[in-house]
Amino acid sequence: MAAPVKKKGLAAPSERLEAIPPYMFAELERRVEAKREEGIDVISLGIGDPDTPTFRYVVEAMREAVGDPSAQKYPSNRGRPEFREAFADFYLQRFGVEIDAVNEVIPAIGAKECIYNLCFAFLDPGDVALASDPGYPVYTGGPVLAGAEAFLLPLRPGSGFAPDLDTIPEEKLEAARLLFINYPNNPTGAVVPDGFFERVVDLAKRYEILVVHDNAYSETTYDGYVAPSFLATPGAKEVGVEVFSLSKGFNMTGWRCAAILGNAEAIKTYWRLKTNVDSGLFEAVQLAGAAALRGSRKEVEEMCRIYERRRDLVVEALAAIGVEVASYIWAPVPDGHTSASFAVLVLEEAAVVVSPGSMYGPSGEGFFRISLTTPDELLTEAVQRLRAHLG
Repeated sequence: MAAPVKKKGLAAPSERLEAIPPYMFAELERRVEAKREEGIDVISLGIGDPDTPTFRYVVEAMREAVGDPSAQKYPSNRGRPEFREAFADFYLQRFGVEIDAVNEVIPAIGAKECIYNLCFAFLDPGDVALASDPGYPVYTGGPVLAGAEAFLLPLRPGSGFAPDLDTIPEEKLEAARLLFINYPNNPTGAVVPDGFFERVVDLAKRYEILVVHDNAYSETTYDGYVAPSFLATPGAKEVGVEVFSLSKGFNMTGWRCAAILGNAEAIKTYWRLKTNVDSGLFEAVQLAGAAALRGSRKEVEEMCRIYERRRDLVVEALAAIGVEVASYIWAPVPDGHTSASFAVLVLEEAAVVVSPGSMYGPSGEGFFRISLTTPDELLTEAVQRLRAHLG
């Protein structure tokens, strides 16, 4: 006799959904909205959504593409040739990495979707995903929703916010199928330490782990630093893929335009999953993305100068209230506070929203993150409020 179906209520979440916390940015949006409904002028420095428009040449390409009848049908999951070829050319010119436009790149509907789908493409119950802590929540939420384990790799200031690969337990390495890394790093702002990518390749080869490098911030760097691609590391394409998003570097957060590149067999497996869950990226967006990749670098460089100026403003302001910055927007909370209590204090006393580091994982406790994607005048106002209420 079959076991009775367990009743949990009409809208009760599944057990797998209950295993993960609410998405942190959704909670930040809720809190800001509640304050504004009370008539409080809140300045949010919590969510990294560029405040300046998408570059004009990208918008113009999109306008033209929308009128192209060939772009209005169900999109192929493999992507338009123009999109794949633009990525191959961009990676060769920008990173010195040769990409096969046929087999080594396909579109993704944003980096978040791509990372989530990778979990379902490669993880089974009992498998392990090694995930940076603190890190983008999908690195840990995705594996849990797939029925696997997310094993946290702490990022500490003393190690340049890179995980100590030598401390990962042998049983976790044997069970690991995925390793998530991310440089330039969110939320710490750290750049990849010398030799780290090489050590990751060696580890992945020894234990047959697929490396997933989230390359969302390579085009947003300061002080003359030029971020590398993980795929430029010798042997990287043998063991890894890279997710490249146009969201931050090209002011295209709402466009959900990204790609996965690298190991051809891994991408084939990812594509097999995608064919069963969606119809791919709108082809007009693909054509606009291709235009972004082939366009002038002047706009990208100007955005970096804007963020660098804002970074300097924030660092100076934090120093004025006694907060020494560990890296440009990832700072320790003042003595006597947790990440959450400091974020609450800032919201209640100064009507400014910052992200508590604990929202990014246990190792983020004791830190808070400030986003620089806020207009200069509002950022200046937020800084003045912090000085007035917390100085």
